[in-house]
Amino acid sequence: MMHAKPLAGLLATLLLSACVSTPPTDPQVSQVKTETLGLGDAPMAKVAPDWWRAFGDPQVDRLAPQVIAQNPSLAAAMARLRAAQAQLSVNQAQDMPQVTLDGSEQRLLFSKDYIIPPPYGGSYRWYGQVLGNFSWNLDFWGKQAALIDKARGTAQAAALDVEAAHLALSGAFAQGYISLLLNYQNGDIADATVAEREGIVKITQGRVDAGLENPSALEQAKALLAIARAEQLRYQAARETDVHAIAALAGEGADAYAGITRPVPDLDAALPLPTSLPADLLARRPDILAARARIDAAMAGRKAAHAAFYPDINLAAMVGFQAIGLSNLISSDAFTYGAGPAIHLPIFDAGKLRAEYAGATAGLDEAVADYNGAVVNAIKQVADAMTQVKSLEQQRLRQKEAVDSAARAFQIAQDRYRSGLSTQLPMLEAESTLLQARQALAAATAQSVIQRITLLLTTGGPFNTPAATHIAKQD
Repeated sequence: MMHAKPLAGLLATLLLSACVSTPPTDPQVSQVKTETLGLGDAPMAKVAPDWWRAFGDPQVDRLAPQVIAQNPSLAAAMARLRAAQAQLSVNQAQDMPQVTLDGSEQRLLFSKDYIIPPPYGGSYRWYGQVLGNFSWNLDFWGKQAALIDKARGTAQAAALDVEAAHLALSGAFAQGYISLLLNYQNGDIADATVAEREGIVKITQGRVDAGLENPSALEQAKALLAIARAEQLRYQAARETDVHAIAALAGEGADAYAGITRPVPDLDAALPLPTSLPADLLARRPDILAARARIDAAMAGRKAAHAAFYPDINLAAMVGFQAIGLSNLISSDAFTYGAGPAIHLPIFDAGKLRAEYAGATAGLDEAVADYNGAVVNAIKQVADAMTQVKSLEQQRLRQKEAVDSAARAFQIAQDRYRSGLSTQLPMLEAESTLLQARQALAAATAQSVIQRITLLLTTGGPFNTPAATHIAKQD
């Protein structure tokens, strides 16, 4: 019979043998250093949650909240958040004592050669038990705490993914809405071009009738008129397609199409835009914060994988009734109880734990690499948007000058042709230049608005972290 001291010594030896078997697996990827990113000294100006109201368009004020509240992709992000929060609750619950009540009743043939002697052994009897079970993982090595931290980091990342989806939807809606406005403006240009070319056809017809122009010039003018009318149809179809896209973003179907009309935004509305990379950029972008939360989750997962090399120590207890025979189950003689520790010690698993630990380390490297990529991409996005905002503002001014000059040139060429001082070709060339200048001005104006909104959103927009902060504070 083994005495208590040798048994304790054997147990200590087994525990130490488990403790020293953890592998030396180190992370290979380092997190990018903030001071090397070239961020500015000033933080981003505060942005109102309903920043789109600055454009003064009632239709935007109606549709933007719908897009944020009803878009299917946002609903998917919210579902992932609820799943992550549920997993956090599961891990937190597993850190607490567990109590269950189990009962069973079976008709058994008891063995003659086991612990139950005749007359029960060798006969069919009812065997039943009703037990209340208690268990508690003492978590000496912090494995369960690490799993809770991992689940909390995952839930934080999911909450931040929801905020990132908000910003992405805002950007998609803004782009679709300004595209609708651009196609309305291009339709206006097509209408003006049709009117101008109808005038050219009329002038040319008069000159042909007077014998001052050959019929081919008239056919040329008619061909250009037909092209302008085709452009009217093209922009009409483009407007309808934009309406379909906007309705889909708002989670609506065909019944919403008629309610989306011509946009009337103030295109020169002031937005709180930075002139240099904001000092607080990394703290403003939900995608970056989500990537950082995934690093925390991966670190906790690696810690849990490391703790798996150590023994699990639990307290277990049970109390209830066990009896042979239905009539004997609920009686004082059938009462039973017990309590004691339980130990699970990994000794040989063919390298499973080492592989899991190596996988957790690789997962940490992946999370750090993803974070570094998100940071670099964010800085590029903001820098690109600032460059485009500055350039497009200048392009708008130059294109406005081009339209004014082209309009004057066309009027002069038209007057000269009407009076017989010039051929048709200079007038058609001037009209073509005017058309191109008008379209370029409309495109530059629309792109200027889109880039200002893009810059606002790539800096994090009106983002704040109430959901993620709440998860982080949960115990």
